Amino acid sequence: MDAMRERSTGSKGDGVAERRATVRRRVIRGATISFNKGFGALECVVRNESDGGVLLAFGETCAVPSAFDLKVNGKSARTARVRWRTMTLVGAEFVSDRPRAE
Repeated sequence: MDAMRERSTGSKGDGVAERRATVRRRVIRGATISFNKGFGALECVVRNESDGGVLLAFGETCAVPSAFDLKVNGKSARTARVRWRTMTLVGAEFVSDRPRAE
């Protein structure tokens, strides 16, 4: 395993080890997730991204399915699946390495 990088600060001011395989870039971009063969869609904001996944912000995540297609404004759609969720955030990983054909 690669050496862990100290990337953020914990609640007590101590360093928190970064365990992701790739570094995520902070962004704020509008996006849409689609699911149910395109019949369902939700808007969200991409908060950070990497080649392997994204952090998405929603008003509420209860309607977000476990797998969906993510269309970030200005980019091709990619298939993703939820790895974790809170009330307003979803961490998702991309299922394939390449954007999905439109």
